[in-house]
Amino acid sequence: MNNALPQVDRPTRTFTQLLSSTRRGARLARLLAVTELRTWGAPHDLTERAELVVAELAANAVLHGLVPGRCFRLTLAFDPAAGRLRVEVTDARGEVYPQPSPADTEPEALHSGGRGLLLVAALTDHWDCVPHPPGGKTVRAELSTP
Repeated sequence: MNNALPQVDRPTRTFTQLLSSTRRGARLARLLAVTELRTWGAPHDLTERAELVVAELAANAVLHGLVPGRCFRLTLAFDPAAGRLRVEVTDARGEVYPQPSPADTEPEALHSGGRGLLLVAALTDHWDCVPHPPGGKTVRAELSTP
């Protein structure tokens, strides 16, 4: 009699770090993400795109998600077999959600800001924002290898 072998979940590598809600913390998030992805053997293209996505999401957490005395959290989850990476940045301001500019917005209309989430949308397969109880939010982005 042939018995089916049980399904074994693919190993997913994860990394989570609390970081200060400062420009230095945002920079450290980017550097830590690149270091982890290189350690895990992630493809170069995926690592480069993730670096930009983490930089933007961490900067947004520091600029728009700041609650004095509260940190933000970076989480990476990489499934090497599927070539898929999930980036999550959680901050303490749940009442302020990111609003991407419409794709047809003229560059002059964006003034000095508003381009970051357009960049995230261009570099990722999907991104969204969900509540993080008790009062924060998590911005999630999914990237995959071509």
